Amino acid sequence: MKAFMDENFLLPNEASERLYHEYARDMPIFDYHSHLPPAQVLDDAKFDNITQVWLYGDHYKWRAMRACGVSEKFVSGIPAAADDYSRFEAWAKVVPQTVGNPLYHWSHLELKRYFGIDEPLDPRTAKKIYDHCAEQLARPEFSVRSIIRRSNVSVVCTTDDPTDDLAGHIALAKENWGCRVYPAWRPDKALAANDAVALNSWLDKLEAASGKSISTYAQFMEALQARHDFFHECGCRLSDYGIERPYALPCSAPSVESAFKKIRSGTPLTGDELEQYRSSVLFDLLCMDARADWTQQLHFGAKRNNSTKAFKLRGPDTGYDSIGQFDIGASLVTLLDRLDSEDLLARTIIYTLNPNDHDMVTSIAGSFMDGKTPGKIQIGTAWWHNDHKDGMNRQFSALASIGLISRFVGMLTDSRSFLSYPRHEYFRRLLCAKFGTEMENGELPPDFGLIGGMVKDICFNNAVNYFGMELP
Repeated sequence: MKAFMDENFLLPNEASERLYHEYARDMPIFDYHSHLPPAQVLDDAKFDNITQVWLYGDHYKWRAMRACGVSEKFVSGIPAAADDYSRFEAWAKVVPQTVGNPLYHWSHLELKRYFGIDEPLDPRTAKKIYDHCAEQLARPEFSVRSIIRRSNVSVVCTTDDPTDDLAGHIALAKENWGCRVYPAWRPDKALAANDAVALNSWLDKLEAASGKSISTYAQFMEALQARHDFFHECGCRLSDYGIERPYALPCSAPSVESAFKKIRSGTPLTGDELEQYRSSVLFDLLCMDARADWTQQLHFGAKRNNSTKAFKLRGPDTGYDSIGQFDIGASLVTLLDRLDSEDLLARTIIYTLNPNDHDMVTSIAGSFMDGKTPGKIQIGTAWWHNDHKDGMNRQFSALASIGLISRFVGMLTDSRSFLSYPRHEYFRRLLCAKFGTEMENGELPPDFGLIGGMVKDICFNNAVNYFGMELP
């Protein structure tokens, strides 16, 4: 029996071991989609204990804890939190019950890589591990920037609203500490016309940030363009849209203008009017991305805030979202085709939360290559409810079978935790297991220069070339 999580963890044969250790392991990380707070990077923040790193905001762990019957005071702490050790102890009791879930592997990889802990976390080891981690976190090498450098991270992209002042990014850009931190444009709130109160509140913030009055749709686009230009000046080259599905309903300029005035008067949109508004805003934003030569990310398929009760108590992004069942194929083709017809189709990464859509999205992506940009339109890495062993392998299969996995821009953390970089290791081990097994089976030639070079490209080089962002 192999030791748990030894140096050849997830690597089933000699070829995969060689691919990982000689080609993948030491490649830098280009983490092009995360939810890390730039202010903590700027301040080079430190943490008092592992609870602050692990359980403050990690809705993956929160879902597992709730599923094990853990009281909310130990989970999100909303509305009232237990003390940090009690929360960690509650998580330690849950960890043995996560066998089969990627949380089991991720948790132990993080403990092993950052704290040198080899024994499993459970109620018996909780206090010892908590104290050991607290002692380590007090050391200089556990400041936020030190963790990033130790993890061999070259680039981090955060997720930023158009109204953000990007002060942290502006300050970080002046420093040379071994990693570049870039903003990524996330204008989802511009599409939320089903809630006129929330949208108008956000539009007021957009007015203040852009210095422009917003009473018409045309002025709305001018304000967004001003902020888009500002983000570009601050180094942003990447946008991100978290939407249920592509919005691509035909709409006229007068009808959209009328709908926008309706919103500004405090009336929410519904039905086709809402769909037309969203279609217009999304198209105009994607055109901005293309004109600025950005890369855009489209996240489809999440059914969010399923529990009305929990949403009222705790707000969004607290662990109550699921895979949705949306018809995205026809509207995605319509959207991409319209952009392509107007020569305004930017480099595009499409993530789908529903794994049933992987093959379809990959085949659609292949319909819009331009013969100039390698991997211009591609399916993104296994996302959220799919970023586990089976989900990653399914994504590999779709991309390799229908598209070109050799052009894949690889893994991202999509995380709020500075200890989440071992997810890249997890991805790389699975990638090497795939190719190594095919080499062992005679499905690929025993050419480590060819296959190992492709592994290096997927781990880092493709992202560098695709996004065109300056490295440290």
